[in-house]
Amino acid sequence: MEGKHILMILGVIILTVAPLVMFNGHGEDDGYFGGSDDQAGGAIVELTGQSEDQIVWFHSIWEPPSGEIESLLFALQAAIGAIIIGYFLGYSKARKEYIN
Repeated sequence: MEGKHILMILGVIILTVAPLVMFNGHGEDDGYFGGSDDQAGGAIVELTGQSEDQIVWFHSIWEPPSGEIESLLFALQAAIGAIIIGYFLGYSKARKEYIN
């Protein structure tokens, strides 16, 4: 392997491990891993004066045990979608090149 490949692999490893080390032990209670859904719900309650129980439209079938797991599942969903889109874009481009 060339030196630039090793540096890129080390960079990816550092970018992956650094957030895990920096935010170790922190969770939703500390303000980390919170999303816009939580903030929007709080704003609605503040503006309307209703309790959150009055504005719930849907209850989840299964709730992840922590915010980190929820973030992981969201990232996994995004990655699977990106792989599918990338596959079909690459397939159509290769098909055009080999047909013409």
